[in-house]
Amino acid sequence: MCKSGSQTHPYKHTMKDFLFLHLRDLPYFRALVRGVESEYYQDLDLPSPTLDVGCGDGHFAQLTFDRKIDVGLDPWHGPIHEAGTRDVYDLLIEGDAAQSPFPDGHFASALSNSVLEHIPHIDAVLTETSRTLRAGAPFVFCVPNERYLSELDIPRRLRQTGLKKLADLYTEWFRFISRVEYANPPEVWEKRLNAAGFELVRWWHYFSPQAMRVLEWGHYFGLPSLVIHVVTRKWLLSPTRWNLKLTEKFVRKYASTAPVDDGTFTFYVARKRDT
Repeated sequence: MCKSGSQTHPYKHTMKDFLFLHLRDLPYFRALVRGVESEYYQDLDLPSPTLDVGCGDGHFAQLTFDRKIDVGLDPWHGPIHEAGTRDVYDLLIEGDAAQSPFPDGHFASALSNSVLEHIPHIDAVLTETSRTLRAGAPFVFCVPNERYLSELDIPRRLRQTGLKKLADLYTEWFRFISRVEYANPPEVWEKRLNAAGFELVRWWHYFSPQAMRVLEWGHYFGLPSLVIHVVTRKWLLSPTRWNLKLTEKFVRKYASTAPVDDGTFTFYVARKRDT
């Protein structure tokens, strides 16, 4: 197991430019972190049948994987309906991941990309995911850790001017708008995984504090994209490389896939314990 973010995570360098692929379709701050995460999956073995817990609109899976994922599961009608238009899942289930319709040991692998931090009843979801996996099956996921909140730029600036209470209020507000129920260190996630029938194989921190501040400020600088999305259902009107040249140049320097000790997100590789 990786005991700190300093361990190098080897991954296959693909011909795909995941950062640009995400930039074409997403606000730049979301594309930045998703581009990094897409790279990590290129070196992970996820045997079929595979379950995607919290598949959303299917955009991430469509860009990340060169094969169809067997099952996508999500509770939200709008996103999962959109996932159905992408032809990236063999089967889509609209429902609660804590109440899966599949029998024990049905899946050979599972993933959940930046989803588990949003689920209030996380222990029930982990237990149910474990139930539907075969013994030894991998379960990979990524979530923000405690530095996701402690490295925010605006609270840091407020504290420097003595406005601690306002800094704390902003931190909670940012947690609210990003819908983060959990921003925990690996030891907390390891306890959750153990209780649900998993063992933690390895983990690494990624996404530096500097990258996190780009993400934070992107929530505000990206407001015009939100207006465009409400009107057109697209985040960008002209997603060409020429149009994205300056944005790409700015964010690429923060799009490192190298693990960092003070990373604000953590990627986990677990496996279902043998019974």
